[in-house]
Amino acid sequence: MNKNDFAVTPPMGWNSYDYYDTTVTEQDVKANADYMAEHLKEHGWEYIVVDIEWYAHNAGSKRDIYQYIPFEEVEMDEYSRLLPDPARFPSAAGGNGFKPLADYVHSLGLKFGIHIMRGIPRNAAHRHTKIMGTTVTANEIANPYSISRWNPDMYGVDPSKEGAQEYYDSIFDLYARWGVDYVKCDDICNTNMYPHDPYSAREEIEMLHKAIMKTGRPIVLSLSPGPALIEQAWHYETYANMWRITDDFWDNWDLLLNMFERCELWQKHVSKGCFPDCDMLPLGWLGKGFGHEWYTNFTEDEQITMMTLWCIFRSPLMLGCALTKLDEKTTKLITNDKVLGLLKESEGARQVERDASHAVWISRDTKEKAYYLAMFNFTEEKQELKISMDTLEMESAADMEELWSGRKLPVTGKEIKAEVRPHGAVLLKIM
Repeated sequence: MNKNDFAVTPPMGWNSYDYYDTTVTEQDVKANADYMAEHLKEHGWEYIVVDIEWYAHNAGSKRDIYQYIPFEEVEMDEYSRLLPDPARFPSAAGGNGFKPLADYVHSLGLKFGIHIMRGIPRNAAHRHTKIMGTTVTANEIANPYSISRWNPDMYGVDPSKEGAQEYYDSIFDLYARWGVDYVKCDDICNTNMYPHDPYSAREEIEMLHKAIMKTGRPIVLSLSPGPALIEQAWHYETYANMWRITDDFWDNWDLLLNMFERCELWQKHVSKGCFPDCDMLPLGWLGKGFGHEWYTNFTEDEQITMMTLWCIFRSPLMLGCALTKLDEKTTKLITNDKVLGLLKESEGARQVERDASHAVWISRDTKEKAYYLAMFNFTEEKQELKISMDTLEMESAADMEELWSGRKLPVTGKEIKAEVRPHGAVLLKIM
């Protein structure tokens, strides 16, 4: 079993966080899964991911004060393993865990994922609960000096302690038996509580990988939050399938503009089963669980810019909105098969130009003798962007199609040019 075969191309799916925060319920997950199966699956969308604090009692009940209620009770078994809160996930009662929900998602032809925090529950350490298959208790492997800056639920695991690997083995054995296909582990890609040692969880990443491989189940491993550390690129690629290259990404133009720098930094580290992750796509309706539901602040052109960059770079695509509230324009944006095809049938993406006013990216098609050219306008005015074929190291072009609009563009001489709307993008397939 090779972890690079678990997600040969960038995963595409839905994650509950951007809309529900900590409040997502079993009913919500099923409703979004039903929508994906009916409307999006045929376009490559397949993962349904339950994000943070599915185990926490009363999650979201004090949202005006806390995002994560400090030291709240959690659902947990005798072996220090977190379980879904049955108040929000009724089918989990009686020790069923997420298996009934995973079975439901699988019955739709989709894949099921969960979010976890790095480490072992603080409640387990304080109560000295067991570690499966050992005589060790949770307090003996917990590292009370390794904590999250923003979430109070866990202590890090001390990799030097007997029982540390066994703990991670036990939770992934449980996830495999539930039928989990994808795990997003948080507070691990960059442990930003410790600026002097932002990769302090290096060995825990290795333990996660070993635990997955022992299950015999192809569980995709996604690491958060960013920004990932470029000097650790080899380590991410060796032990994970995805790693966040940014902190939480939201619908803000400055954050989107900054992603061009991040993608430039990571462009040489995209390969089979290994994907630098630009984070979720804040499209459609967002924020209900945060207490103030809103429609994305991105303009239509900014949405096209985001989708174009994510697709040519070949980032994983995770929708964070309420799928059940998708409008026609957003649906059209995320079901353009020619654009989404870049995730599966392109390679070698690189930035050719970037300055304060524009950027240009190019990649190759893997099935045809064709190139993809993305041109981005960073300014507030419509702009004609042009670039020479010599700069692109292309000999000639016979045919050009703009993939968002379907328009054929004329080929004239040795220069490619297109009008690009403010904060917008064009994506050309050049034959």
